[in-house]
Amino acid sequence: MHRQRVMLRTFGVAAAVALAATACGPQKSDPKGAGSVAPSASAAGNTPESSPSTDAKPGESSPSPSASASASPSASASPAVKAIMSNGDDSEQVRELQARLKQLGLLKTDPTGFYGTKTTAAVKAFQTKHKLTAHGAVDKETWKKIQETTKKPTADELNPPAPVNQADAPDPRCMQGRVMCISKESRTLSWMIDGKVISTMDVRFGSENTPTREGLFKVDRKEKEWTSTLYHTSMPYSMFFSGGQAVHYSADFAARGYNGASHGCVNVRDKGKLASMFAQVNVGDKVVVYW
Repeated sequence: MHRQRVMLRTFGVAAAVALAATACGPQKSDPKGAGSVAPSASAAGNTPESSPSTDAKPGESSPSPSASASASPSASASPAVKAIMSNGDDSEQVRELQARLKQLGLLKTDPTGFYGTKTTAAVKAFQTKHKLTAHGAVDKETWKKIQETTKKPTADELNPPAPVNQADAPDPRCMQGRVMCISKESRTLSWMIDGKVISTMDVRFGSENTPTREGLFKVDRKEKEWTSTLYHTSMPYSMFFSGGQAVHYSADFAARGYNGASHGCVNVRDKGKLASMFAQVNVGDKVVVYW
């Protein structure tokens, strides 16, 4: 029994160390701009931000319990449709789809890799034009037709050197109160108060391996100066909203743009805009991350 108690205490200390870690260092990318696999987290204190836990505290690297309960619903294809890609997907194949849809003039924004409402609407428009079932998901027939009517996207089409980000219509959850309204599809953050947009800025997210969580959250704490305890990188103007995930300035994003990715945080590249917003945001203000 004594030995078991010692082992339990040892495990408890290790777990506490792991939960206390905060992450969000920039990830290196491959030549095509896709986020790389996150480092192994076998040692105590190196738990990645996306590791599951149900007892996280502000600033710890585990999901907020509210994330799953209030996450944006993903409108997947009908059960009768065998979709290759559909609303809610996040992949390099989606990025290619978006680049091809932009060639056709059906999608105005640059590729993001996130299949959201704009991509769904563009796919529906394509399906209607070509007399296909307009369900908004990409099945084999739709994908074949899109490939036949477009050319293979270039590297610059897939990852534009100077992308144009246009904010989406705000999620309904953003229309009341003080909210950081964050769209994964348009890669924008809009600071809103009672439905009015105060400022908008470009953002980037985690890779497929360390995704930024979607849902309704609140700002747990603010840190004007902070350093990731996992990756030892600077995270100025951090506003934590879901365990170790935070909105913060990224010098790497400012330098490399979308050729990199975070380890789950919402990176902002305009330091001046973020500093101004940081001064206005209060602990307890809402954060909505949606497709």
